[in-house]
Amino acid sequence: MLTKLNHTFLFLAMVSLTSSCNQEEVDQQVMLPENLEMNVELGENGVVNLSYAADKANFYRVSFGANNQPPELVQGLQASYRYSLAGEYTITVQAHSTESEFIKKEEKVLITEQLLGIGLPTSGFESPLEYEGYELAWNDEFEEGTLSPDWVFELGDGCPNLCGWGNNELQYYRRENTELKDGYLVITAKEESVGGKNYTSSRLKTQGKQVFQFGRIDIRAALPKGQGIWPALWMLGENIPEVNWPACGEIDIMEMIGGDASGRDDTIHGTLHWDNSGNYAYHGGSKSLSAGTKFSDNFHVYSIIWDENKITWLLDNEVFHEMDISPTAMDEFRKPFFLLINLAVGGNWPGNPDNTTVFPQQLAVDYVRVFEKE
Repeated sequence: MLTKLNHTFLFLAMVSLTSSCNQEEVDQQVMLPENLEMNVELGENGVVNLSYAADKANFYRVSFGANNQPPELVQGLQASYRYSLAGEYTITVQAHSTESEFIKKEEKVLITEQLLGIGLPTSGFESPLEYEGYELAWNDEFEEGTLSPDWVFELGDGCPNLCGWGNNELQYYRRENTELKDGYLVITAKEESVGGKNYTSSRLKTQGKQVFQFGRIDIRAALPKGQGIWPALWMLGENIPEVNWPACGEIDIMEMIGGDASGRDDTIHGTLHWDNSGNYAYHGGSKSLSAGTKFSDNFHVYSIIWDENKITWLLDNEVFHEMDISPTAMDEFRKPFFLLINLAVGGNWPGNPDNTTVFPQQLAVDYVRVFEKE
């Protein structure tokens, strides 16, 4: 016969058993997510867009694999990340039912310098070393280990005489931003604080070393991209110290103002600037690539053919603009000029960089060739 004490033990044992069964039933009700899918799309400037979905998921955690980042809670079914360094990364998506109960999926992505906007293209147009009726008068193929003495640097921010280089530009020019690499002259624009400016870059010229008057000039280059990025291949009159600008004349062989909008990363400009009988004057033409193509995608050859009466602009040996320079008021274009190569950041024309602009950006020049008529 059960005693009162035994009844108590039996009751407690039954309660404990019932509680254990209820907990097992709760545990069994936790259902893991199913059918997790993820899709990775590589965008521009190092951006990766990720979408994902799973059945029976209560929430998601995502890691893009940079900086040892653990999976972080995300909202919705999409996420994006901008990489700043080239490398291979593992993207992880976790579909959770509870904090500790989840399934996951991983995918590796290779982020190249090209995707970051700093890699050099491996394809593009190449021009010949000779043209009928012309002879090669001067060239730089940038194959040596050191920069030719025909080039000199312009340094600083243009102050005190020409602050912002006359265009409210934002960069500080340094030698350190130019290198010879794999047969290219490479100018790199960086986001860094030097000399009171937030960006650095380089500007080179042949002033006092090499000057040219008439002929054909070919420059093969790969351009950078992005809002506020402003590469230029151009010329100024040798007499600029005596007559100043614009009386010296300016020949812009190629300029591009970067940005995602139509007419920016996909468009180049060729322009003349001069003193028109005491009044500043300029005029030019432009050339755009087919839809969806940018000048950063390939090397191109930017050229002018220049004589006493006319200057013709060419892209990959195809004419896109001509200007008559025979009027007396344009006499500055019948005098010697020197070459300049620079990569500016910001300024009146392109505007400033914004949150879409990726740094560093690079202007790479394969060669500069000057031909004169025989």
